[in-house]
Amino acid sequence: MTTESTRSPRRRTVVALAVVLAVLSGFVVRLVDIQVVNADDHIADSMDIAFGATQTLYGTRGDIVDENGDVLAGSILLYDCQLDPLLITQIDELILAGESDADPWSKVSGEVAEITGQTVEEVQAIVGDALAEDSESRFAYLAKGVTTAQYRALADLDTSYIACLQHPARAYPDGAVAGNIVGYVGAEGAQEGYEQSQNSCLAATDGTRTFQKGKDGVVIPGTERETAAVDGGTLQLTINRDLQWYLQQLIGEQVEDMGAQAGSVLVYEVATGKVRAAAEYPTLDPNDVDATDPDDRASRLFRESWEPGSTFKALTAATVIDAGGQTPLSTVVASSEEFFADGARVRDAFQHPAYEYTLAGVLQDSSNAGISKFSQKVSNQVRYDYFKKFGIGDGTDSGYPGEVTGLVWPADEWGAQTALNTSYGQGLTATMPELARAYGAIANDGVMMPLSLIESCTLADGTVVEPELAEPTRVIKESTAADVQSMLENVFLNASYAKTVAIPGYRVAGKTGTAEKPDLVNGGYKAGVYYTTMIGFAPADDPQYVVVVNLDEPTKVTSSAANATAFQRAMTQVLKTYRVMPATSAPELLPKFG
Repeated sequence: MTTESTRSPRRRTVVALAVVLAVLSGFVVRLVDIQVVNADDHIADSMDIAFGATQTLYGTRGDIVDENGDVLAGSILLYDCQLDPLLITQIDELILAGESDADPWSKVSGEVAEITGQTVEEVQAIVGDALAEDSESRFAYLAKGVTTAQYRALADLDTSYIACLQHPARAYPDGAVAGNIVGYVGAEGAQEGYEQSQNSCLAATDGTRTFQKGKDGVVIPGTERETAAVDGGTLQLTINRDLQWYLQQLIGEQVEDMGAQAGSVLVYEVATGKVRAAAEYPTLDPNDVDATDPDDRASRLFRESWEPGSTFKALTAATVIDAGGQTPLSTVVASSEEFFADGARVRDAFQHPAYEYTLAGVLQDSSNAGISKFSQKVSNQVRYDYFKKFGIGDGTDSGYPGEVTGLVWPADEWGAQTALNTSYGQGLTATMPELARAYGAIANDGVMMPLSLIESCTLADGTVVEPELAEPTRVIKESTAADVQSMLENVFLNASYAKTVAIPGYRVAGKTGTAEKPDLVNGGYKAGVYYTTMIGFAPADDPQYVVVVNLDEPTKVTSSAANATAFQRAMTQVLKTYRVMPATSAPELLPKFG
């Protein structure tokens, strides 16, 4: 029989158990809320307390490679190394107490200094200064930018108070090769060249790792959260690394031999419009930027324009054939000095009587007076329109940052003298890329291809992004292009420098130009100071490559003959690099006079 006295303890037990279960359930619910339901929020909040930490996970900046995939700019791993000052003092105390057989800091600091290249005093001061500021300091930078070899040497010391974090850095394995084109990455980020203009392709997106540490510095399990880094893309340029190297050596020698201030060589592929080399001197070594004058760190080839001089006569000749009914055998009578309407006057660079020049002969003798007379076979507006069709003054699709354009004033602003001057490349300006592209149109049977230096950007996920380029455009008729090709071949065959530019087994065509340099201080032109240019294509019977060589203020030879040796060697190397077959036919010889 159950009595009141026996029921009372049982009831109390049940009630107590129910209370315990209720309290326990409350704890369970709260624990689930903290560790499961709202775990992320609570962990995020905890990162703001004293022992929360965030670590940057660096992505790798993408490579810049040449047409064959050879690396021009790449990323390497460096390390930022740090010390734990408090732990160093604690270990030293244990050593003094005989409780540790580790090496004391006084010895290890010397080994560290030998590895990092610092002095012992500098290394010890890092720890001393950190503890002076905070007697419980757990962090002080030992050195940033430590190499992999140094990092491994530090790791071999087997200390618990040295830690190193990866830090990607930029390296240029071939030094100055294409330095002015590639650019560089400095302390302020991407600088100059394609490092700068294609940063959106190359730049990595850094990730983060957040975690909590206990008072002893140990990471608390379960508190780690990570956002992965995304590597940058690979930028492929159209240039050929080996050809670029050769031409940089070549133009450097030519600048020195001719006593010039600077020089450039551009190689343009006729069928594609791709630049296979853009060599300059002086140039930049991106591995040692401070060794290069700031004025020499960018590409003059893309950032300078000049009066192209007699190289422009080929464009005028193409215009009067295409739109004026002329032929290579059409004639004008011109002496070494001719007077035109409205007081305009044109002189040739050499004295001669009145010749009945053919158009081919005008180009061969580079007669200013003769090309001026031919230019009058069409209107000024027609010539202006053809100059623009050839792309003069419009820039290119190179994507090089800060690329300048040439300048051609509208035809209705030409005075009588300017109208004549423009026929032989004065009174207007062009850039090397613009001029190469224009000659490329002549060499490509009248079709102008967009000039480009960027092949593609391959993103980290494999997506290939190609640049948007202008459409190929027909500038002149195919028959006109054939006529101008033949005339330019005759220029090289009959020039005083013919033997210098000749390439055994190949037919070569081209033109020179000598242009006065403007005096930016006093106005007008500098006396006896010139830009000299030689531009041509080969093989003349099947044009595949245009080469332009430009010198800034050559002093030993001040005519375009200063460029001849470099042009011949450059074109020879181009033909070898791309295994272009020799000629199988003979050139057509055109008469100079009617």
